[in-house]
Amino acid sequence: MTGHGHVHPQGENDAAEMFEPQSWEERYSGEERIWSGNPNPQLVAEVAGLTPGTALDVGCGEGGDVIWLARQGWRVTGADFSANGLARAARHADEAGVADVTDWWQVDARTFAADGRTYDLVTTHFLHPPDQGMVQVTRRLADAVAPGGHLLVVGHAPADVFTQLTAAKRRAMFLAEDLLPGLPDTFHVLVAEQRPRTMTHDGESVAVHDSTLLARRRT
Repeated sequence: MTGHGHVHPQGENDAAEMFEPQSWEERYSGEERIWSGNPNPQLVAEVAGLTPGTALDVGCGEGGDVIWLARQGWRVTGADFSANGLARAARHADEAGVADVTDWWQVDARTFAADGRTYDLVTTHFLHPPDQGMVQVTRRLADAVAPGGHLLVVGHAPADVFTQLTAAKRRAMFLAEDLLPGLPDTFHVLVAEQRPRTMTHDGESVAVHDSTLLARRRT
């Protein structure tokens, strides 16, 4: 369910397991780094100009985005449903010298509840719950945005390059405008578009698009 722009071919059963915590616990149980550690490009594009405050990164994986935000002056909570992933992220944050401004929260985005906690920035990248579940996730994340704060949701847009994936994986992809029903009326949409990006697949560079939704909660 988490990921930083990478996709892998799978059978239908394997694809279903990829949406569940146990699959990611196993994936993060080894020693090798899974992701690059670099921040996602749409995060950098949209957040670099914002005044730092508190941030929540849902589906944080190994913590690349959390560390980048912390280095920009944000106080960041990284959230993920994998305990092993969070342990890796905390270790990486410590190695990067930002442990004192990062916190960690084990939670499944599909059942996430803000419970009164709010942040100046709530962000998630390449979180793809099955069967168009990202609309409901967007609604849940919006509840955690403080008045005047921003919500940034980024994911894979459907494309021919992904035809090697299972139908379940392809159905989990979305366009930015597909998420608009998940936004409460208190939000003003700033960006809702598919942005071109180059990613590496099987050792080759391929053109893809990042579905990018940025919205600001009214004060």
